[in-house]
Amino acid sequence: MKKCKRSIISGVLVLAMCMGTAVNVQATTIEEAQEIADQLDEEKEAAEAEKNALTDQLNQIIGEMNVAQERLTNKQAEIRQAEDDLVQAKVDENTQYQSMKKRIRYMYEVGNTQFIEVLLNSENMGDFLNNVEYVNQLSEYDRDRLADFQKIRSEVEARERALQEEYVVLRNLQDALIAKQAEVEQLLADKNLQIADLEGQIGENAALLEELIRQAEEEKRKQEEQAAAAAAAAAAAAAAAEAEAAARANGGSTYIPSTDVVVSGNGQFTNPCPSGSVSSTFGYRTFDNSFHNGLDLAASSGAPTYAADSGTVLIAGWSDSAGNWVVVDHGNGFVTKYMHHSALAVTAGQSVSKGQQVGYVGSTGYSSGPHLHFQVELGGSPVNPQIYL
Repeated sequence: MKKCKRSIISGVLVLAMCMGTAVNVQATTIEEAQEIADQLDEEKEAAEAEKNALTDQLNQIIGEMNVAQERLTNKQAEIRQAEDDLVQAKVDENTQYQSMKKRIRYMYEVGNTQFIEVLLNSENMGDFLNNVEYVNQLSEYDRDRLADFQKIRSEVEARERALQEEYVVLRNLQDALIAKQAEVEQLLADKNLQIADLEGQIGENAALLEELIRQAEEEKRKQEEQAAAAAAAAAAAAAAAEAEAAARANGGSTYIPSTDVVVSGNGQFTNPCPSGSVSSTFGYRTFDNSFHNGLDLAASSGAPTYAADSGTVLIAGWSDSAGNWVVVDHGNGFVTKYMHHSALAVTAGQSVSKGQQVGYVGSTGYSSGPHLHFQVELGGSPVNPQIYL
């Protein structure tokens, strides 16, 4: 009986011990599960916080890039206006200069004897005094014209200085946009993300960011083109100076490079790019909702471009929108502009003949492919070039 009682007690104790173990095991598993759940929640919250921080950072950069782009766009519009104003000032200067040259040539050819004859042919003292006044008025006229020319020359120099200062501001704005582009690209690289991955995170700003990066790359390209243009101009100037020095050393005159003249058609102006084909005409364009001020002639890069008529080169250099461009004053209110060259073949102040090469077709400045933008202006306003070709 005692033995049976001990067996029952032992069984109860064993059962109790087993039940206690089972309870401990269950308690441990629940605690671990809770810890795992808490850890997952923390990781989820951290991921969400990181996502929100990245979103905020990206949206802030996009906002800053947008502001930089707006400032850049406004400055580019101001520079285009300043370039147009400079061209008109140079036209006025050249018109005055050509007029003075004709006057000086006339004075040289006729000589002072004409004035002496005017005085000697006076019939009486009154007539003589009137003729003296006439001669004095002529001299005063010449002095006034010289003063006018000096005033215009000063205005042109002031406009040129102001334009160069504007280009410094433009360069700083370009740098700011390009720096923001580098910042956002580095941020995406660190997160191993592509812009396409951001649409669900920043919504429509993803498309805006892509466009802002494209615009920044465009500004970087133009900066590189401008630097290349400046280097090419410096090299050309050095070569011309060396050739002139060699010519003088040999007893020759100032070096003038030989040029081939290419004239085609029967119009007032020759075709400035005979190898090109019309890709965009003068007038309103529906595809970009803008008014096109010139004639686009698509051609292979490096194809020669020619002066539409004889005249004086007012500008041969760099423009942010026109790239490497040439502006020629033909007199009688006519001015022609040649834009987007890969390189130039003339310099400012040079006289060119009709059909003389002025440059090589390119895609510099604001351009989507190799072509020559040919613009004709009459009295400062653009007119349809095809009327004159």
